[in-house]
Amino acid sequence: MKKSWVPIPEGSDFPLENLPYGIFQINRQHPRAGVAIGDYILDLHAVAEVGLLEEIPNAAEVFGSSYLNAFIALGKPVWQVARQKITELLLESNKELQPYRDQVLIRQADATLQMPVQIGNYTDFYSSIEHATNVGKQFRPDNPLLPNWKHLPIAYHGRASSIVVSGTDIHRPKGQRKVADADVPTFGPSKRMDFELEVAFVIGKETALGQTVSTSQAEEHIFGFFLFNDWSARDIQGWEYQPLGPFLGKNFASSVSPWIVTLDALEPFRTGSPVQNPTVLPYLQYEGEHSFDIQLEVAIQPEGTTEQIVCRSNFKYLYWNICQQLAHHTVNGCNLCIGDVMASGTISGESADSWGSLLELTEGGRKPLIFLDGVERKFLEDNDTVVMKGFCEKDGLRIGFGEVRGKLLPSL
Repeated sequence: MKKSWVPIPEGSDFPLENLPYGIFQINRQHPRAGVAIGDYILDLHAVAEVGLLEEIPNAAEVFGSSYLNAFIALGKPVWQVARQKITELLLESNKELQPYRDQVLIRQADATLQMPVQIGNYTDFYSSIEHATNVGKQFRPDNPLLPNWKHLPIAYHGRASSIVVSGTDIHRPKGQRKVADADVPTFGPSKRMDFELEVAFVIGKETALGQTVSTSQAEEHIFGFFLFNDWSARDIQGWEYQPLGPFLGKNFASSVSPWIVTLDALEPFRTGSPVQNPTVLPYLQYEGEHSFDIQLEVAIQPEGTTEQIVCRSNFKYLYWNICQQLAHHTVNGCNLCIGDVMASGTISGESADSWGSLLELTEGGRKPLIFLDGVERKFLEDNDTVVMKGFCEKDGLRIGFGEVRGKLLPSL
């Protein structure tokens, strides 16, 4: 592993090999771009101001923006040049940046992390066969997967305006609910609030209306990944989703982690995807490995208690990989925009402790989770905090995503 002049604690999510991008703010100054390194943020705007990022076009302006979109729009060759240059500047043997240490380094604890990208469009996939099967069994025990599921990556378009950064509190949504034996629905706060463990990627290369992206081209359009909690009101969703799909049960909020981990950082952790049977149509076929061994976990912290992990899963379990998702998304000519977000859908594995939602973990509320202090949860209660974490680990190298944290408040 490379050694930096910035101190990096053992087991940190943010070694020199990671360098995820984010947006931060200190002392009410204008938000700006930085990369995470150990417990610090390297202020890229400040680095540009002292003349050490000349390889990046308009670096001071780009990194002085409130979102990463302007930098992302410069394209993959510039991302790679920037990553190489930032790495060089942070090497222990490099003395160029060290005299400006106090000017360019900020403790993460002293900064407020912001939404990293301006999101214009958001798509949520349904790519875990274990999740789809677990949910399907609750409604169709003998035929959990619908006929189309193994033939295409199912998805729906969500609400971009209600995606918020980690640390933002969420209010319990209100809507119509209908229990199975009732004649008419009732209205009120959701009684079956849930999380969904997901990972999302950010579009880094736009396309024109009518243009398609093949599976072999897909990764050229992906800037990086962050963690994604797609909060869900199961009772509202269950009543409204037929026949058109999720609406108020989903669009009230989704939470993302503040650091975007690049494809280059994840390269050592590539892995294969599950075998697909039946064989998919030609436009969804691919070569190579396009998934990543990202270990994921979810913890719930009821107010006044300690966090308890309720789920451990892995990104590699997804049946439909990122290249297939993007190829299918664009096969009809749908155009991509810089900053668009594509979420994986709930990520579940085969074992019960790897299921990525309470809907699965409690079997629809029939089997409550019992916490160490005796607290029970069928679904989320007011003032519960949900914490999701993710990291890759191999041969002593750890690449982490940090966390996405959100507290559920009572309805307004």
